[in-house]
Amino acid sequence: MPEIEVFPNPAPYRNFTIKHTCPEFTSVCPKTGQPDFATIDLEYIPAETCIELKSLKLYYYSFRDQGIYYEAVTNRLLDELAASCNPRWMRVTGNFNVRGGISSIIVAETGPKPA
Repeated sequence: MPEIEVFPNPAPYRNFTIKHTCPEFTSVCPKTGQPDFATIDLEYIPAETCIELKSLKLYYYSFRDQGIYYEAVTNRLLDELAASCNPRWMRVTGNFNVRGGISSIIVAETGPKPA
């Protein structure tokens, strides 16, 4: 698993929201072995550090060969990304492509968003 790198927040005294979108997320369905495609939206209010984008991309790409259900991968992303930068708040949304006639959107967050 690639390390998720961080850098110092340039404005730690202020609440501001960062949103990153990865439209090319891929994992594998553990039941069928078929690829699952999704758009992953990461939103967070940083505290002392922010997530570095190249390491985020490599982290996302490390899921390409992993068999994992939508719900599990979305919650794992939240747990590991939040642990990497200890944000004030974080939300991960997995918008999974249609499979078998059903699309799925999974949302996991650390708690209420600060005002």
